[in-house]
Amino acid sequence: MSKQKLPRVVVIGGGTGMPVLLRGLKNLPIELTALVTVADDGGSTGRIRNEMAIPAPGDIRNVIAALSDAEPMLLELFQHRFSEGNGLSGHSMGNLLLAAMTSVTGNFNTGIKEISRVLNVKGKIYPISNENMSLHAEMEDGTIVSGESSIPLSNKRIKRVFIRPQPVKPLPNAVRAIDAADLVVISPGSLYTSIMPNLIIPQVKEALRDTKAKVVYVCNVMTQAGETTGYSASDHVRAISDHIGSECLDAIVVNNEVIDKSIRAVYAEENAEPVEYDMERLIDMGLEIIEGDIIDHTQFMLRHDNNKIAKLLYSVMENR
Repeated sequence: MSKQKLPRVVVIGGGTGMPVLLRGLKNLPIELTALVTVADDGGSTGRIRNEMAIPAPGDIRNVIAALSDAEPMLLELFQHRFSEGNGLSGHSMGNLLLAAMTSVTGNFNTGIKEISRVLNVKGKIYPISNENMSLHAEMEDGTIVSGESSIPLSNKRIKRVFIRPQPVKPLPNAVRAIDAADLVVISPGSLYTSIMPNLIIPQVKEALRDTKAKVVYVCNVMTQAGETTGYSASDHVRAISDHIGSECLDAIVVNNEVIDKSIRAVYAEENAEPVEYDMERLIDMGLEIIEGDIIDHTQFMLRHDNNKIAKLLYSVMENR
């Protein structure tokens, strides 16, 4: 890496895992780009999608908040969710602002850009597509479940996910960012409903295969009921490889710290358990394994520690 040119890091994902990652990475000397899913269809996001026929704003809103250096009160306002009001109840202020800015500018991506400017966002944020798209899953028993929020509720093992309508066009800037990256990070999060919708768009899949960047998957710490019940780390990787090809991933980041029994008990009530890191299978898959204590031990819910994971990922680039 030349001293003049900052390394270009692209993070792909959505859900709750991606903002945690970005909060740590935004403080590093890098050129940061976030490529975010727009397949969500639940809650406020789903209502706005249906009423305005725009891509899902919810995951974008959380990424804007994570990368913003705005005043805390302004961010609190942006993330505020109305609990009362006939038409407003359940809506998030940030989702409404994104919808309004899309209406004003005539373009979802331009709307994101303008709100990012107002909220002093570090780095670039692109929706994976400017189109309204719907996620579907084929289960192992052959049934088809439609809608991102419905897929985990079916409690069946997922064979594959796919997007309609086809063809979905990715945002050209999203593909260019992958092409130009030094490091591509696939974030933790709901594997089939937050991560996969980005990866399975054909041009994105091709860009991941062709990029000269190192492609690193940050593996979830816990399984998720209805999506990855009983999945080991290699099962997560296998699912990604089955959807986009085994040649796309170079490395996997795993947590090597023991998880407290009391926390395990809380997750067990939700049919979730620690992801088993089956190292031999991962090595057989040709992956570099990057392990460390990457958990935030100050919280009762298990979350990646944004600073620990950021340092670990930065060390990957320094060692290139």
